[in-house]
Amino acid sequence: MQTGELAHAPVQSQAKPLHRILAVEDEPDIRRIIAMTLHRAGYYVDTAEDGAFAWKALNASHYDLLITDNTMPGVTGLELIMKVRSEEMPLSVILASGTVPTEELDSHPWLQLDAVLLKPYSMEELLGAVKKVLCKTDDAADSNPVLGGHDL
Repeated sequence: MQTGELAHAPVQSQAKPLHRILAVEDEPDIRRIIAMTLHRAGYYVDTAEDGAFAWKALNASHYDLLITDNTMPGVTGLELIMKVRSEEMPLSVILASGTVPTEELDSHPWLQLDAVLLKPYSMEELLGAVKKVLCKTDDAADSNPVLGGHDL
């Protein structure tokens, strides 16, 4: 998929709307595989080739989950996560990368990663992490008396 291409899941009759995921990966083949896997699992997926394109997408649409590589040209995954958290976007984040910036993450606990996947990871591992993170997000929304289980 090219940057900005959408991998829409078919409209389905569901109690909850489809989760929207933004997958950020600079390697086109990996980005395409991630998008196809998530699409087939029933998620609405947009992709971005780096943190700069992802930042534009995050400001243009609402997402439930950000999956990002770290080592990318331009804006890295860590820089993107810092922007997301500094803007207080209500967004779950999975860092899926060959390199995990452990020192930076330890010195910035406010980045609040929901999961970390170290490359190479399987698509089963990716789907497991996505389901686990989104399940926690759904449970938190359902128990929030202000939202009453509904998105605003």
